[in-house]
Amino acid sequence: MSHAVVDLRSDTVTRPTSAMRDAMAHAEVGDDVYGEDPTVNRLQATVADLLGVEAALYVPSGSMANQIAIKIHTQPGDDVLIGEGSHNWLYESGAAAVISGVQFTICGEGGLYDADQLHAAIKPDNHHFAPTRLACVENTHNRGGGRIWPRAQVAALLEAAATHRLATHLDGARLWNASAATGVPVDELARGFGTVSVCLSKGLGAPVGSLLCGPRDLIHRAHRMRKLLGGGMRQAGILAAAGLHALAHHRTRLVEDHANARHLAERLATGLHVDLASVESNIVLADLPDGAPGADELVTRARARGVLVNAIGPRRIRLVTHLDVDRTACERGADELLAACG
Repeated sequence: MSHAVVDLRSDTVTRPTSAMRDAMAHAEVGDDVYGEDPTVNRLQATVADLLGVEAALYVPSGSMANQIAIKIHTQPGDDVLIGEGSHNWLYESGAAAVISGVQFTICGEGGLYDADQLHAAIKPDNHHFAPTRLACVENTHNRGGGRIWPRAQVAALLEAAATHRLATHLDGARLWNASAATGVPVDELARGFGTVSVCLSKGLGAPVGSLLCGPRDLIHRAHRMRKLLGGGMRQAGILAAAGLHALAHHRTRLVEDHANARHLAERLATGLHVDLASVESNIVLADLPDGAPGADELVTRARARGVLVNAIGPRRIRLVTHLDVDRTACERGADELLAACG
């Protein structure tokens, strides 16, 4: 008996539900470059309201949202503080160097850093050094295994950034997951940041799109940068309708993904090294024990068994739960991975 492929590579692999496709098919559209797409405008207003900010800008990807944020907060030659393994450093093709001409200073370990580490990373006001201008937070932290920033740590970090007159940006690609896991509304998680990006095409399951959010003047500048980067879209309401549907129908179900990730982690921990305490949302990191194949070989073996995962190190794999994998699929995925290690 054949089984459907269990795709645990990322929550970006989800496909639109039939209800989402119906919403897309019936979306009212206009030319968004002229600001005349009513569905895009409604999406932007909805997300701005959810995050408690003045304005939001719909862009094709989270990478573009992050890079626009860096551009509007900095000048070429500036220094940007980030946590270890941050998406805007590791997974965005070196865009910050190309587009904004900035460098990164990595703070802390495991993706998170604190106020003391921010203070220590600030460059002196001296012509030998790149001026420190921007501090970025990624919540949840992808490379950190879906880690959620403690609220007190974020508050202290923002206070320290203000002391040094640093701009701040929150990469909230999975902020919806952080909210679902903690019960804290997204506007509270976003409060105090200069800009915030949120993604619709990960846990929420829309096919395309992120939003950059913040004060009206910064989002006005961001609009020009979107155009400069080729991100101006025309009748984008077809895509925005998917995002609106996802916000209305898929946010509350994120807790199911988190429960599935916990269950998956517990099953994998019977044969792989999994830090169960670090499984806080929908991402599981698993290290391979001695005697098991390397991560790349395991990925190949698992694919042959109908399970897709990503290697993120020589002996580490990453698994991500989402709306297209239910509890049964997660159980089969864990069983096949354990068998593939033998």
